[in-house]
Amino acid sequence: MRGFSRAFVFFLLILMSSCGGRSTKAGKITVAVTILPLADFVENVGKDKVEVVVMVPPGASPHTYEPTPEQLRKVSEAKMYVKVGSGVEFELAWMDKLSKINEDMTIVDSSEGIEIMENDPHIWLSPKNAEKMVENICDGLVEVDPKSERYYIGNKDAYIRRLKELDGYIREKLKGIENRRFMVYHPAWGYFASDYGLEQISIKRSGKEPTVSEMKDAIEKARKYNIETIFVSPQLSTKGAQVIAKEIGGKVVPLDPLPGDYIDNMRTVVEQLVQAMR
Repeated sequence: MRGFSRAFVFFLLILMSSCGGRSTKAGKITVAVTILPLADFVENVGKDKVEVVVMVPPGASPHTYEPTPEQLRKVSEAKMYVKVGSGVEFELAWMDKLSKINEDMTIVDSSEGIEIMENDPHIWLSPKNAEKMVENICDGLVEVDPKSERYYIGNKDAYIRRLKELDGYIREKLKGIENRRFMVYHPAWGYFASDYGLEQISIKRSGKEPTVSEMKDAIEKARKYNIETIFVSPQLSTKGAQVIAKEIGGKVVPLDPLPGDYIDNMRTVVEQLVQAMR
């Protein structure tokens, strides 16, 4: 582990296990979440009644990130934890430990009711899935703070209306686009592609850096389908994507799978995809 031995961190978890389940001084409910999109969902439902702690900070990857002692301390004070629940590597490595820090903390599985694709944890990148995740978050907030049920449900309904508007916006933008293929370095956009009748061509296939053979295959597919844009996740290395882009005379463009503002980011995503697929 970076900076701390596993034994030290585990000791820290045990040490803090008696500190759980408190609200902030302002009376807000502390809600811990794994990734930024979940923070956005919680804040839109809980608004001024919640204080959100994000475990995987901006710019970091949930595939590799390990929490700091300060983050662990904040989890020890959380009343609720919202996990993605679809196999995100951070959660596979840390959820058991986090739950031991604070055994009174309510854990909400935001993936409940969502069909999960094999080897693809990025469920939130489907606006339809996002609606269900927001519903699950609302249910969790009502469970820990039942006196504010109407407040949470009202906020949830308003945000889901915005998600439905987003879905309509995306469908309108994609209308008439004949070339429905796009190339990504990291396969984060499978749920999005499935929702909107697109084909995601991924350079990375096994979670590891692509082999020489896989790089050659990607170059051949890019040429075959007249693809000139390689989309990358800002949180990950772009070196391999740059090599392929240079080979095909194309460019590398970021698509952020971990936005702080979900709706604005998804609008940007579809605009960038449309530009690349035309």
